[in-house]
Amino acid sequence: MSAVIQAGESPTQRAIRRFLRHRLAMAGLVVVVLFVLVAAFAPLLAPYDPNQTSWTAIRRAPSAAHWFGTDENGRDVLSRVIWGARASLMAGVLAVLGAVIIGVPIGLLAGMAGGWVDAVISRIADAMLSVPFLILAIALAAFLGPALENAMLAIAISASPVFVRLARGMALEAMSTDWVEAARALGNPPWRTAIVHVAPNIVPPLMVQATLSIAEAIIAEASLSFLGLGMQPPDPSWGSMLNSAQRFLTQAPWLAIFPGLAIFLVVLAFNLAGDGLRDALDPRSDRK
Repeated sequence: MSAVIQAGESPTQRAIRRFLRHRLAMAGLVVVVLFVLVAAFAPLLAPYDPNQTSWTAIRRAPSAAHWFGTDENGRDVLSRVIWGARASLMAGVLAVLGAVIIGVPIGLLAGMAGGWVDAVISRIADAMLSVPFLILAIALAAFLGPALENAMLAIAISASPVFVRLARGMALEAMSTDWVEAARALGNPPWRTAIVHVAPNIVPPLMVQATLSIAEAIIAEASLSFLGLGMQPPDPSWGSMLNSAQRFLTQAPWLAIFPGLAIFLVVLAFNLAGDGLRDALDPRSDRK
């Protein structure tokens, strides 16, 4: 192990070094950064207004004027894919952030309180996990109403049980350690013990789970938009673009190819980055 671990290296430096050596993870990170930049600078990168129609350019094939072709209303597909990245990435990141905000405190409460509190929270989380993630998100989005904000809330609630179980498990593990026992013996209140001594141990697995969950949330947002429960027309979303494209798969296949390829690439990139992050944060990696 000493031959692998460099002298004076902190755990953070070791994790960064491992991640940088993970080629697939770095490739995924590069793709994620590219999509984030595309979404951030969509007004500058999009060659046309994504909602601008042209009845003289309906379902035009990809060309020099329209690299990704045009849709059934004559709108530039490239511009709509670029602007659609904003909806998908925003939904993925904000929904997972909401799931973390909901799930982690509840999981810490369950793990540290124990007893009937732990039993009630665990049974509720198990009941939600027994329903497939996407089915639960669709049901909640249908109840809340068709809108991107409601779709993000539905995804956040549906994804929160995973973080509840993660935080609970890490809290139970941390509660049996010497430093937590010492903190409790010194009279630290439960909230201080949770924040200072238990929460830091959750950060590494939480980062990995959040990265992987973003990929799931992007797929969920695309699915909800495909069903008309996410981003509402005429604003572009990869899912709603696929919904419109299904009527023209034989006449204009590019309408489905490009938004579908965007979803595939960004989801694959987040999964690769998440796998690399998991390996980088695993201390057993140095033994390999």
